[in-house]
Amino acid sequence: MLWYPKIQYSHPQRSMKMKSIAVIGLGQMGSTLARLLLDAGFEVHVWNRTPGKAAALAEAGAKVAASAAEALSRAEFAVMCVHDHGAAAEIMTPNAWRALEGKALLQFTTFSPQEAAAAAETAQRHGAVYLSGAIQVAPEQMGKPDTTILLSGPRATVDRAQTVLAAFGGNIAWLGERATAAPTMDLATLSFVYGATSGFLQGAALLQQEGLDVQRYGAIVQAMSPSFGEFLQHEANVVAGGDYSISQSPLSISVDATRRIHHAMRAAGLDASLTGAIAQLLERANAAGYSGEELAAVTKVIRNQG
Repeated sequence: MLWYPKIQYSHPQRSMKMKSIAVIGLGQMGSTLARLLLDAGFEVHVWNRTPGKAAALAEAGAKVAASAAEALSRAEFAVMCVHDHGAAAEIMTPNAWRALEGKALLQFTTFSPQEAAAAAETAQRHGAVYLSGAIQVAPEQMGKPDTTILLSGPRATVDRAQTVLAAFGGNIAWLGERATAAPTMDLATLSFVYGATSGFLQGAALLQQEGLDVQRYGAIVQAMSPSFGEFLQHEANVVAGGDYSISQSPLSISVDATRRIHHAMRAAGLDASLTGAIAQLLERANAAGYSGEELAAVTKVIRNQG
């Protein structure tokens, strides 16, 4: 389900279903994207710097191009998913950009917001449309109703590409016209993922040190995760609304809690650098006078507002 209202277009070209798609980059994710498109009935043109990776896709019906430019020239729409920005820049030669004139490129390679902005400008100079994409799941989780994909760029192009996007997953989050929106949101969600994962592994180390059941810990965290997600949504609403009056979780409680965690890690002889950093952040919020506000007030310290 797309996260924006559908727009009705009177121009027949804009509502016509795309038939041929180029997929540039055939790593685990790129190969998965190509297979999903083949399964959805598209004509798929593929290219990879290491030609051998295209063999299995060729057997499945994909058309293997001799160059990226050739694949792009044969398709109506292009998807790229390669190792990094450097690889993408090397692949997108002047010939490749010329092949994209009048078409659109959906870039799934991980770009910084600044790199995405520069790529969008380059695309515009060559008469192409640039879409920023960020896939939030592993390859084996692609193509499912709840597969989450972040997307930003011209809305009209997103609408025209709905059948392509539907092949990749059912939870497409369009974030606006700016090319920087999707990579910035990707950094934000990754901040949550790595922060939560680091905290989880820290807890596992503490339990292991004390001889407790780590598997039981995993089950408990899994069970509490949906309700914790609801709490985080509430805190997001607090930040967005700007009213930090206590509504669910006073910051003062978390100041005390992070102190206890930090002390427990040190007492167990474990690396306490992560807990120390978190406790220090909340101490700063406390010193700035936010102890009587909602926990979300920590964002004011992070933004150097206090």
